[in-house]
Amino acid sequence: MRILGIDPGLRVTGFGVLEKHGNRLQYVTSGVIRSGEGTLSARLRIIFESVSELVATYQPDQAAVEKVFVNVNPQSTLLLGQARGAAITALSVGGLEVFEYTPSQLKQAVVGTGRARKEQVQDMVTRLLALTGTPGTDASDALGVAICHAHCGETFAALADVSQALTGKAMRVRRGRLVG
Repeated sequence: MRILGIDPGLRVTGFGVLEKHGNRLQYVTSGVIRSGEGTLSARLRIIFESVSELVATYQPDQAAVEKVFVNVNPQSTLLLGQARGAAITALSVGGLEVFEYTPSQLKQAVVGTGRARKEQVQDMVTRLLALTGTPGTDASDALGVAICHAHCGETFAALADVSQALTGKAMRVRRGRLVG
C-alpha cells in the first residue's frame, strides 16, 4: 500500500510518500510545496495543483492529512483551514479517500508521546524510515502523518465501522459497556 502524507500550510505544505509492506515501511519521497507570497487564491491554486501532481506522479492508494489545531490567532487558523481544503480537494479529485489525524495522534504514533517536540518527530521519522538525512520539519510531519496512518489507519477504520453499526442500532459504549 502506498500512502501520501500531507502537512498543510499556506506558505509551506509538507508531503511524504511511503509504502507499507506488511509491518515494514519504506520511504519513497518527501519534500515541500512552497506557495510563495502571492494572493490567497494564487497560493491555494499552487497547493491544489501541486498536490494533484503528487497524486498523478506517485499514485498513492491512500492519503493522510494532519488536522488543523486551533491557533491563538483565529485568522491564521482560518487561513490554514483553507490550505487544508485545497490539499484535501486535490486528493479527493484524485480519487483518494482522505484520513485525518491530529498532531497529538501523529506524535503518539511516531514518538510514543502526544506532546513530543518537532525535533523528536524528525529524529524518529529518520530512524523509523532508515533515512540517510533528516528531512525538514514540514516534510517530517508529512511523513509522520503517513506513518501514523500506516500504523493506526486500519484500527481507526475498524472502530469507525463498529461505531457506525452501533449508531444504526441506537447503541453506544458508555464506561466500557455497550448500552442501548
